[in-house]
Amino acid sequence: MIMNEDILNKYAVLKQILTDAGRVAVAFSGGVDSVLLLKTAHDVLGDEALAFTAVSPAFPRWEREEAVEFCRSEGIRQILIESHEMDAEGYRENPKNRCYLCKHALFSSLKEAAAEHGCAYLADGTNADDSGDYRPGMKALAEMGIRSPLKEAGLTKQEIRQLHRMLGLPFAEKPSYACLATRFCYGQTITAEKLSMVEQAEDVLRGLGIEQERVRIHQEEAGDLARIEVLPQDFARILENRELIAQRFKEIGFIYTSLDVTGYRTGSMNEGLTRAERESWR
Repeated sequence: MIMNEDILNKYAVLKQILTDAGRVAVAFSGGVDSVLLLKTAHDVLGDEALAFTAVSPAFPRWEREEAVEFCRSEGIRQILIESHEMDAEGYRENPKNRCYLCKHALFSSLKEAAAEHGCAYLADGTNADDSGDYRPGMKALAEMGIRSPLKEAGLTKQEIRQLHRMLGLPFAEKPSYACLATRFCYGQTITAEKLSMVEQAEDVLRGLGIEQERVRIHQEEAGDLARIEVLPQDFARILENRELIAQRFKEIGFIYTSLDVTGYRTGSMNEGLTRAERESWR
């Protein structure tokens, strides 16, 4: 495929950044961004590029399995790290800076593991588009000295997907995902059981062929409510399967199930934040 010269220049910058690093630990989730980062690091550094993947109730098992399979197929050494962000003080109470607490705990574990494997350079998949919305986790990464080579090279999400296609990577069209804790309203308690409920519910929707979905959990006195977010073009599929969805969600533990007619959007749990709160992470 014909590539825009600007994208190719940015890709060359990315490769140079990684080459200069010498030995790199990549925080590898299996998402579109981290796949490109890890693949490029391995291309330029070979065995000096390692993948570090967190194991946690907050990260879907299916995505971890995809990450493991990718590393196996590419011959990349992968280290699975038990992540304990749920033990971080305040995390379970889900305050508005939960993402900060999570990233700080998660990357503390990754940094320690990376150092044990001789990697002073720990990189994550933040890209040039990740400066919007409410992202206190990025403040934690900056404070901890975590590098973001994709962002440093100026690569946007769209450009990253184009590079996936150029390199023949399998995830060019993979939807964006986020940790399961983002499905909770601020101030509502996060537990491993509730995270599992969300994961199972989203598995039901993916089993119906819906690729871009979120199941937001609202903990009410009368019982847990699941608020389904999908793209508007998938509304009909939800309604066609509403009885199945309602039954399966009740089996999982949800008392009520609703369809959000606004549709899927990232960061919907941030919609109630004030402008000052949104800008407080910067």
